[in-house]
Amino acid sequence: MNQQFSIPTALCLPVPDIEALIQGRTIAALPRMFIRPGQRFALYPADSSVSIKAWAKCELCQILDETKPLDILSKLTIWTPKVLKEILQKQQYLFLAYLRVYQLPLLQEISVNPNIHEKLGKFVSLPNSLTVSEEKPVLTDRTFAQRKRQLEKLEPPLHPELEELQSAIASLTISQPAAKQLDHDIQVFFGWSSNHSNQRFDSDLIWIKKIADVGNSSDGNEFERLVRRSLIKLGFSCSNTNPKANLDPEKLGGAGGVDFYCEYPYPVVGECKATKSENVPSKTPGQLIQLGKNHLQEKYDSCLKIIVAAGELTPDALLTTINNQMNVIRPETLQKLVELQAHYKNSINLLELKEYLQQAPFGLAEDKINTYIDKVEQSIRLRSQVLTAVKELSEQDNETSKMTHQSVTVTEIRVHYNATHNPKLNPMLNDEVVHDLLIELSSPLTGYLGRIKSSDWKSDRFYFLRDLPIN
Repeated sequence: MNQQFSIPTALCLPVPDIEALIQGRTIAALPRMFIRPGQRFALYPADSSVSIKAWAKCELCQILDETKPLDILSKLTIWTPKVLKEILQKQQYLFLAYLRVYQLPLLQEISVNPNIHEKLGKFVSLPNSLTVSEEKPVLTDRTFAQRKRQLEKLEPPLHPELEELQSAIASLTISQPAAKQLDHDIQVFFGWSSNHSNQRFDSDLIWIKKIADVGNSSDGNEFERLVRRSLIKLGFSCSNTNPKANLDPEKLGGAGGVDFYCEYPYPVVGECKATKSENVPSKTPGQLIQLGKNHLQEKYDSCLKIIVAAGELTPDALLTTINNQMNVIRPETLQKLVELQAHYKNSINLLELKEYLQQAPFGLAEDKINTYIDKVEQSIRLRSQVLTAVKELSEQDNETSKMTHQSVTVTEIRVHYNATHNPKLNPMLNDEVVHDLLIELSSPLTGYLGRIKSSDWKSDRFYFLRDLPIN
């Protein structure tokens, strides 16, 4: 359990400075009074309405003068060289405080100090002491230690152009919500986001978690709508405007129409059957055959046929589905499949899923789909373990290393993975397989690893950027 602390004071700083600290874009502050290492305080924004979002602990203080390279200091903080020079002209030195910042679980609304501008860079007393803990650090221990060493030694940033881009994007996140996604992705690439925030919450999970409950109810229309949304979430689409055979969740087929129809990446047609307790009769698969042929005509035969139903099939219904190569999926299984897609974006490969749906046995398809889900989860687990192996290797002797990414070779990663992460029942991975996995994990579209490319793939080096947590 995290130890709790009582904080009676706050350091008043400009709003941009506090936002940069909370976002992890900087670990430095320029107070106007002495701060001792180990001192704890809230971060008080110099604004007309005060909401305290975070608190900080001073880890180190430095006094810098004009002999230090201000251009590098500027790149490692949020202040321009011009601002730093102006401060030096006024007071002949820079008092730099290294702050470890922690988020508060809830915003703390406090009254505005009437002399707030006079208090800028200084401490103010809080109306009531805050009780805080170190439960939610903005940066991980490893990332903060790296940034701290880099600032102490005034070493140039590793990705200056990208950091400049991130600073520009950060200023747009309030007025342009679409910029938040890119801002987050860049921060994750830098390692500025703590581990628990690396995997963003998918708001679709709110309706995804209702699939099984609605499927086991009498609300047929809502279940049909959720099934359509599920298929779209998995990557299916349909350009068909026929209201009797489409995929639009807001334009249900109604009486006489099929419950869903997909065109891409391959044709799928199906029926939904929500029920509390009754069995699924043979008229349900019979209806799929009749309505499918009526509305799709010659296209029907090439479609994969799916029935999403909660109830138990009668013997006649089961026989009809088997003889007509239909797959019957329970709402719980559909929910499990879509949840996996929500937690791990694009983890469901619809072409691979098609292979499972096309093969016998037909009728009840739970075993086939669960086998595919297990395969996907195992694939994700393998990548997470390889990623962990890189992280463990890169952290060896980290305290004495220079402020650079600790890169390791394919062979080093393979040996470490096989020795520490590979279950004895699984075959050992070779260099080629490990290299393929590392290339995938270091893709700009994933950003879990960084890659230092060599002329020979066996000489490529990789370094850790962020975790792939397993749910």
